[in-house]
This record gives sequence, structure tokens and C-alpha cells, in this order.
Amino acid sequence: MSRVSGWLLGAVLLSASAGAACWSASPTPAPVAPPPAAVADDGPRMTEFATGAGAQAEPAGAKFDPDRALKYLKQLCDIGPRVSGSDGMKKQQELIEKHFKDLGAAVTRQEFKARQWSRKDPVAMTNLVVTWHPAKERRVLLCSHYDTRPLADEERDPRSWTKPFVSANDGASGVALLMELGHHVKDLKTEFGVDFVLFDGEEYVFDTGNSSPTGVGRDRYFLGSDHFADEYAKAKGVRKHRYEAGVLFDLCAAAGARLAIEGYSWQLARPLVEQIWGTAKAVGAKSFVAEKGFKRSDDVQDDHLALNRVGIPTVDVIDFDYPHWHKLSDTPDKVSGPQMAEVSTVVTVWLQKIR
Repeated sequence: MSRVSGWLLGAVLLSASAGAACWSASPTPAPVAPPPAAVADDGPRMTEFATGAGAQAEPAGAKFDPDRALKYLKQLCDIGPRVSGSDGMKKQQELIEKHFKDLGAAVTRQEFKARQWSRKDPVAMTNLVVTWHPAKERRVLLCSHYDTRPLADEERDPRSWTKPFVSANDGASGVALLMELGHHVKDLKTEFGVDFVLFDGEEYVFDTGNSSPTGVGRDRYFLGSDHFADEYAKAKGVRKHRYEAGVLFDLCAAAGARLAIEGYSWQLARPLVEQIWGTAKAVGAKSFVAEKGFKRSDDVQDDHLALNRVGIPTVDVIDFDYPHWHKLSDTPDKVSGPQMAEVSTVVTVWLQKIR
């Protein structure tokens, strides 16, 4: 994932009452470099909370097993690096596909090829789409990238960049979170169909800002989410389903995570931000912080931008102050089972409340 700076979110004050999220925010300046604008899709799009006298009592979150989630995380990291097109990625794909099929989901491989500026040949990539309750036309997308970066280019010593690293929080934790959620989502009382989407090619970057004399890398990020979004837009006239909301999980599972509001999420999918962070307040999820971005920047370029571009309002649940980002030290011991469980509670309560 790549970060950019320039957009400043005003202080946000959050309150939750009667099952709905209420917000106030100070005025914010326009972004220096605006993100891609969302485009119109088909029909009503934004989910709403159940409200009013007939609304049901506050639902409980899924009974997430943090120890089992950490077990899944270790299985993924034990494979080693899972770079796009590598043997490690193929082993990971087989493990993930079997896991979800055994739980009763349908798994679709969205295969494509992509070529980076810095590479001579294209590489085969695969997005994995895990579908629950396929007959439901109104759907929600929960997603993460599942490839690992080929270079640990945040290490101070460039000689360490090519050493293998497992990206435990940056990628594997999102997959492990969804693997554990797979035990619960099929029985969750939600009006929406749910798809898990694992994006390939988010981290397939060799020419980075750290490795370029100009400080600007020429390789593209987000190859998998761009392909997924383009295919979704192309199928508008023939597909029956539509995604009304999306949640991206990235770097959100470390102990002490601080999940502040990412700038583009606020700009492109503000009602969804209000719902998710309002739910977090209602359930007492302290890692969700209803205030502006991050110490390093306020906007994060990530897989959610491609989804917003094609009319799927999507928020990025991310801790971008994670100190082990793109370093060899991003290992399984940095990931917290209780933190994953807290994220699960917020998302599964939200899924039951939206209408």
C-alpha cells in the first residue's frame, strides 16, 4: 500500500444513539491531489442503519475465535513470501481455496496477467472471490490484499531489502481475519449477501520511491483491485448483483492498533465511515479512533480507491502508523488475536444493522 499526503480531515466528534451514528466535523480544505471520483453505478447504493421504533435490539458480534485466527495467520506466514506469481503464492491460493470451500462457500478465481514497468515479462495474477448466499442481489464486499511485497524497502540497509519477509500484519492478517469470519458469516443475520475478495498484485512493486533516484517509483500498485473494479464495471449490463458497500482490511491487526479515519474513505464514502465508526463506538471498540488520519499522512492510496472509482462506497480500516510496515520485523508475533476479534465485532454488528 502506498501513502500520499495533502488532505486534512477536521476533528470529528462521534456520538451513537438509537442505533444510528451522528457526526459533526469542522470544515476541511480541498485535497491537493484529489482521488479518482466515484462513478455512477446501478440503482440505490448506500446502505442505511435500521432505525425507528421497530428496530431490533443491538445485535451481538460473531463469536470470533482469536486463537484460531492466529493459527491461520501462522499457516500463511509459514509458507514464506507470497509474491505474485511465485510458488509461495500458489501454495497460499490452494490453502485459502480449500479452507473456504470446506466451510461451504463458493470460490471463484479471477485470473489475469499484468506487467510492471520494471519487469520484462508479465506475471499471472489471481483475485480470489469467496461468495456467501449467492442468490442475494444486494451485496457487501469485505476485502484484503493477499500478496507480499518483493522488497522490504523500508529497511534502512538496502542490503536487507531482498531478504525474504512474511508480511504478517500487512496482508496475512486480513486473510486470517476473513478465514476466521468464514466460520460465522454464513449464519449471520444480515439482509445482504457477502463476498470476501482477496486482491493479488497490491504489493507487486520493485521500482519504489526508496529505490528511485527521483524518489518516485514507476511501478503500479493495486493491480488486482484495479482489474476487479474494471471487470465489475464492464459487467454492469449483465450481472444481477450490486455491491452497496465495501470494507478493506489492511494493517489493522497489530496489538495497540490505532484505526483512525482515512482521508479518501471520508471523502468518497463518508456515510459508510459514519456507520462503521459509529458502530465501533457503540460496541466499545477502542482501536477505532474517530479523528483525522495518521502521523505520517492523512490520505492512503490503497485498494479501496479502485472500488470507489466504480461506484462501490468502500472504507479503508487501517493503522498506517504501524512501525514494522515493509520491514523484515513484520512477523506473526506483532499480530494480536484480540485486535482481530475487535475488528470482527465491529464489522459483524454493522452487517446485521444495515438495511
